[in-house]
Amino acid sequence: GPFTGLRVGIAAARTFAFGIGKPVVPLISHDALALDVREPLLVVTDARRREVAWSTYAACDELGLPVRIAGPHLAFPAELETVIEGYATYRRVDAAAIPAGPLGMLGERLFAAGRAFGPSEPLYLRPPDVTPSAGPKRVS
Repeated sequence: GPFTGLRVGIAAARTFAFGIGKPVVPLISHDALALDVREPLLVVTDARRREVAWSTYAACDELGLPVRIAGPHLAFPAELETVIEGYATYRRVDAAAIPAGPLGMLGERLFAAGRAFGPSEPLYLRPPDVTPSAGPKRVS
């Protein structure tokens, strides 16, 4: 999602989790689509702003957990075929949404296996639209 939307959503999730004494489990959504996949996989999702996000995976490990090779990265749809040229033999999944069930199973299996979750800080694939100015504005 957009930079501000992600920050607001993450802050809300952390606040609710703190309020009920539960941890926040950071996960990478593309990983949920690669859960239990036994062949090389290319996951593509709409990243808005006429871009797509993509990740590639080797066949999952012995626990059915995804083994990410590359990504998530951004590309323009017209450039995607060139960008992913080395992954032509991978099965491609174009997902319109990330189902909650596989996302929850990913978190459960990572926890049960004692594996690390995603990064605790948000993973932004593009820079923010607004940045602080270089210095104070001159007032005349």
